[in-house]
Amino acid sequence: MIGGKAVAAEIRERVRQEVALLAPAGIRPGLAAVRVGDDPASEIYVRNKRKACEEAGIFSEEYPLSDRISKSELLELINVLNRDPRISGILVQLPLPKHLKEGEVLEAVVPQKDVDGFHRSNIGRLTLGEPALAPCTPLGIVALLDSIKAQIAGSHAVVVGRSNIVGKPAALMLLHRNATVTICHSHTRDLPNICRSADILVAAIGRARFITGEMVKEGAIVIDVGINRLENGKIVGDVDFDAVSRRAGWITPVPGGVGPMTIAMLLSNTLLAAKIQAGVGNLGTGLGTSS
Repeated sequence: MIGGKAVAAEIRERVRQEVALLAPAGIRPGLAAVRVGDDPASEIYVRNKRKACEEAGIFSEEYPLSDRISKSELLELINVLNRDPRISGILVQLPLPKHLKEGEVLEAVVPQKDVDGFHRSNIGRLTLGEPALAPCTPLGIVALLDSIKAQIAGSHAVVVGRSNIVGKPAALMLLHRNATVTICHSHTRDLPNICRSADILVAAIGRARFITGEMVKEGAIVIDVGINRLENGKIVGDVDFDAVSRRAGWITPVPGGVGPMTIAMLLSNTLLAAKIQAGVGNLGTGLGTSS
């Protein structure tokens, strides 16, 4: 099993140490979290992110806003944060109320402060294999694979799910690390056979226990991104853990797998953004090389 908590703790400690080293130079990373509405899950996510920032020595501020806020008011706040020298990274907690278009709001964050990696400029650079602030969950997936020294190059990686937040960028990152990548989705024919061909299987489809034991090749690495709440309140992933763990060589649990990595990579991106803005760092690719 790949324990995301342990790997995330190592990354968070490295961030904490580097933040402390930057302090004598007057450099302190800062994260602004913008939360619109009173969604309980979003409130918990933002609270956990702020707590992680505090533990790492990163300055953080939360901006809780009414779900009736207008687009112009929200964009004006983001514009203020774009200009605020204390803030090196801005995250807008999703989902947003229906009257606010996510694309317009995310595009308002300047690319150099886009620590979620959602701006089209950063996604475009990621697509081209150029240095970029990349989405946190896919970064966490690759970090988990690196933690077990997985042979990504030459492997067949199957990504089940094509969201802009996880599926597509995860596929791009694996491609840039020289995997042969197949992206599957709701219209994919013969999905079980495609999944069975995977050396690395990433499940990010948002359907509880969708990936069964029969869909996994013996010895495959299975990364479960899903977070689904059952009627009894239990949290499970997109993978039937008990059945798949009997076949997989490595598997991530839910909870405790990819989830902790997402916050760890957010801290890492915020630190990186602060260093770039202070002129003491550069993006680097972190993507491997393509050929």
